Amino acid sequence: MQKSTLIKSIKNKRSFLCIGLDTDPEKIPHHLQNSEDPVFEFNKQIIDATHDVAVAYKPNTAFYESQGIEGWASLKKTIRYLDQFKDSIFTIADAKRGDIGNTSERYTKAFLATQPHGFDFDAITVAPYMGSDSVKPFLSIKDKWVILLALTSNEGAFDFQTQKLENGNQLFETVIDISKTWGSDKNMMYVTGATKAEMFTRIRTIIPNHFLLVPGVGAQGGSLEDVCKYGMNKECGLLVNSSRGIIYASRHDDFAAEARKKALEIKHIMEKELLRAGII
Repeated sequence: MQKSTLIKSIKNKRSFLCIGLDTDPEKIPHHLQNSEDPVFEFNKQIIDATHDVAVAYKPNTAFYESQGIEGWASLKKTIRYLDQFKDSIFTIADAKRGDIGNTSERYTKAFLATQPHGFDFDAITVAPYMGSDSVKPFLSIKDKWVILLALTSNEGAFDFQTQKLENGNQLFETVIDISKTWGSDKNMMYVTGATKAEMFTRIRTIIPNHFLLVPGVGAQGGSLEDVCKYGMNKECGLLVNSSRGIIYASRHDDFAAEARKKALEIKHIMEKELLRAGII
């Protein structure tokens, strides 16, 4: 997906919501457990209930890989089901890959290449710490994106990402500053956690025009208003992800309807922020 298409979708839907399809078979409502593919059926109903509110979906591949061949099949069905919304939905493989160049080339083919062998996601999350040769293969396909881990929302992020270097920068700042030369704001985004929203001001001085994928709103306690205050740019420049807070809003027959309610609650806040910034 081109950047202009993503921005158009944000404006049309008045939303920059990304829904994480972190589908745990143990949390799927009981009435779906006897279906042919409970994981896919759960995802399908979430998508049906929210596709007009969300601009992106982000399956975390660990939840599918852990189920073996059946899990990969569920993921393939999910991404193929999303094909019908290609003009308005941005798809992210939250795979957090990052290895030497020839291995990254294979991951590129697996997640970003088109059918019959590739999943044909729009983007993939990548760990940057093996350097440019581990990231650049993912940038080789036109209109596909790398979403580089920069400042994550987990507690352990402070172990390394915020460590001060000799030049006075924190490690995540140096990662962003160096890596931004590998691509452009048209094919690279950065993961920056909502629980560290006050650091967005510094991030925006380094990459004013890039999109940021922001986890941590909702179940992890991040503030959407703070994310917008410090991180929004003139084109929005944000994809804010919510996973558990939406898809597990209910564990009963009404799970899809409740997921929609939660998604709409977030969307209404996003709409206000977009209006306040003069983007819509």
